[in-house]
Amino acid sequence: MHVVIIGSGIAGLTAAIRASARHDVTLVTKGALADSATAYAQGGVAVALGADDTSSLHQADTHVAAAGSADARAVEVLCTDGPARVRDLLALGVPFDRTTDPSSLDRYGDDLARGREAAHGRWRVVHADGDATGAAIERTLIGALHRRHVTILERTCLTDLVVQGGAVVGVDVLDLLGEPRRLAADAVVLASGGAGHLYRETTNPLVATGDGVAAAWRAGAVVADLEFVQFHPTRLAVPGGGLVSEAVRGEGAVLRDARGHRFMPAVHPDAELAPRDVVARGIASAVRSQGGEPVLLDATALDPAFLVRRFPGLTRATRAAGFDWTREGVPVAPAAHYAMGGVATDAEGRTSLPGLLAIGEVACTGVHGANRLASNSLLEGLVFAVRAADALDAPRPGLLRLRGDAGLHVTTVPRAADVIRASREPLPGGTDHRTGAPDVRQAVQSVMTDRVGLLRDADGLAGARRELAALTPPEPVGVQDHEDRALLDLARITALAAETRTESRGAHARTDHPDTDPTAPASYAWVAQHAAVPQEVPA
Repeated sequence: MHVVIIGSGIAGLTAAIRASARHDVTLVTKGALADSATAYAQGGVAVALGADDTSSLHQADTHVAAAGSADARAVEVLCTDGPARVRDLLALGVPFDRTTDPSSLDRYGDDLARGREAAHGRWRVVHADGDATGAAIERTLIGALHRRHVTILERTCLTDLVVQGGAVVGVDVLDLLGEPRRLAADAVVLASGGAGHLYRETTNPLVATGDGVAAAWRAGAVVADLEFVQFHPTRLAVPGGGLVSEAVRGEGAVLRDARGHRFMPAVHPDAELAPRDVVARGIASAVRSQGGEPVLLDATALDPAFLVRRFPGLTRATRAAGFDWTREGVPVAPAAHYAMGGVATDAEGRTSLPGLLAIGEVACTGVHGANRLASNSLLEGLVFAVRAADALDAPRPGLLRLRGDAGLHVTTVPRAADVIRASREPLPGGTDHRTGAPDVRQAVQSVMTDRVGLLRDADGLAGARRELAALTPPEPVGVQDHEDRALLDLARITALAAETRTESRGAHARTDHPDTDPTAPASYAWVAQHAAVPQEVPA
């Protein structure tokens, strides 16, 4: 079997390594092999390995963070398979940090150093190189990949899926020289990551433009939960500033407003360690109340030597920005970080289209619900990549349980050309982004940031849909054209999903519907009207 895998983060690399033992594998990645969100992951991998922890406790924390929307089966799979998958990484040689503290050895039963992040009831986040866990994992997996028989196509961009006879049979790509090329495949595995560049401010790498989800959408795959976009609370609020790991708050750093007041205890009982959506909105409220001035992340109560040793990368980053965070607070603000939604799959990564699987951030198993628990993303990539690779040899079920037992509400959406036309009348409230934008990407990012961001309402979402419908995607010639087309496709369906969910739940916050509606479905799912095959959904 020839398997084409799109993406070279933790999910794509793991799937390629696993599948190469039995199949002919081609791995396609848009940038260099190491260009992925995985390499940016700082905090670590959440996993119940310690003697004081259990998979049941990890599951409980995941469900709390997910705001009642996670699929129970997917969460169980994540947390019960997780320990074995992290042991796989240890066997491959990932240099997870160790401790010689006797009390830690007694408590956990091993010498792995652990951190704690928001909404975790246990210290269960294992990390490497202090705050460079993802990069350490990426290096190790790339080394393992090079020892396998895998064809690697770097700087090769997915443009579309090839569907014949109701099944995915290959991919269209732009190769290293910018030439179109078709790769035939018996199975295609999307592991292409998220779409942080839907927004002006994001923690994501440049390659995160939603190519995989958009291609699957155009091909007729069911997508789900697109309204749930996680904004990380703490991006360094300077030009080009990156993520400041939640693990810093786990070690004791606090958030203060411009007056030096610690404001999160008044927002949530867990203060700085509340779920990410809560902390992000708390920061946004504080920023609004002080005229747009960023809040400060204050780590000065921590021992300076410990802070530098535990977070060497962040120490370098804050120094480069002109701050000594051992002595002063650093400015932070929320930024688009992670997509809980994506291509709807079952627990083995199978999608509604035969021949197509999806894993990692591009997929929606339901494991994150409305808000991802900190440091569950790397674990998700590991766990579901192995399950998908193993499922390549298994017969396809007659009826897929997409997003598990959540009961998808699948709505058919007209072709983009038939979606509501933008009125030429002035739009109510805010800036009209339909004119004056130098390119489609800037227009999309402006609309999404201003109207489909951290806080949403009916007028803004309706305006967003009109503005996005009025935009014309570029003629797809080069890589950026294809990226811009993907961003526009994804922005349109994300705005529709956000408008449809008339409640606040997890990362989806509606100021006009501030409460959670217990009668609302856990998930909304969508399929394009031109879908090539009948969609298989839970009964």
